[in-house]
Amino acid sequence: MTRVRIEHDHATELLKRLSNRIADVIIGKKQEIQYIIAAMLSEGHVLLEDVPGTGKTMLIRTVASSLSCAMGRIQCTSDVMPADVTGVSIYHAPTGEFSFRPGPLMNNIVLADEINRASPRTQSSLLEAMEERSVTVDGTTHVLPKPFLLLATQNPLQFEGTYRLPEAQLDRFMMRITLGYPEPEQEVELLSRERSKDMLENMRPIMLAEEVVAMQREVRQVHVDAVIKQYLVAVAVATRSHDAVRLGISPRGTLAWMTAVQAYAYLQGRSYVVPDDVQSLAVPVLAHRIQLKSMNRADGSAVQEQVIREVLSSVPVPVQMSGQGRGRRA
Repeated sequence: MTRVRIEHDHATELLKRLSNRIADVIIGKKQEIQYIIAAMLSEGHVLLEDVPGTGKTMLIRTVASSLSCAMGRIQCTSDVMPADVTGVSIYHAPTGEFSFRPGPLMNNIVLADEINRASPRTQSSLLEAMEERSVTVDGTTHVLPKPFLLLATQNPLQFEGTYRLPEAQLDRFMMRITLGYPEPEQEVELLSRERSKDMLENMRPIMLAEEVVAMQREVRQVHVDAVIKQYLVAVAVATRSHDAVRLGISPRGTLAWMTAVQAYAYLQGRSYVVPDDVQSLAVPVLAHRIQLKSMNRADGSAVQEQVIREVLSSVPVPVQMSGQGRGRRA
């Protein structure tokens, strides 16, 4: 891929157009759209957890259709095998050699639909791709294309035929997002407009893969003040001592949180992070990373989110920073 440099005005315009394009299809979910774009900019992956029919898959397809990137889809069922996900090596008798036939993981954007309907063995086949950005088949490692973004949907655990994702895999998802039902007026608007599927078929990409990669490089330069870093750590430490928590935020979780808030600040057009960025992303980045001492399968996610909010309210918010890096993107 050719290395390109993107000007801040152009990046701001592209990100605004991307956000508006997705919001035209997915009504009333502007904040959740911002989360997904921030995850993409920070090279993270997203888990969308909700009941069927709330627009999870449509949201992911809209993101993919708005980018000039190759998309792969894995319809997760109990009979899907790891080779169906990563790809296989095929033997050619005339040459006596093996050739690699890539699976759906070898794409820029991958939709893993209903990921918790796949068996634990198949779920674990995603770990290398999520963490190392590569897949290994028959001892040969194949590097994934850039950018690479895994967007997975998950039904609540009380649904039939679902498997709980292991903690190690949950930790690889930068964010867990819940869409929820639309407001009544939003649902009326949905009924009154053209079909979303028709909109997707006529949708043209507005951002190149090279531009996404260039923005990801710029995100790493967003300034995080020492005071903000202390705030991130203080919240993480507070989760480890909360009465309801068995296992708090790990250092990897704290690092993922900082990377996400850098991307969120970049998305707002700033070259520095403020406490509001940190607080805005606390629940989607942290809630799924804590393990509670007693968690009911039906309401575990809601309790995790409540614990994070309690921790945030107990940790003092920074009121003054050193001032370095203040200003818009240059």
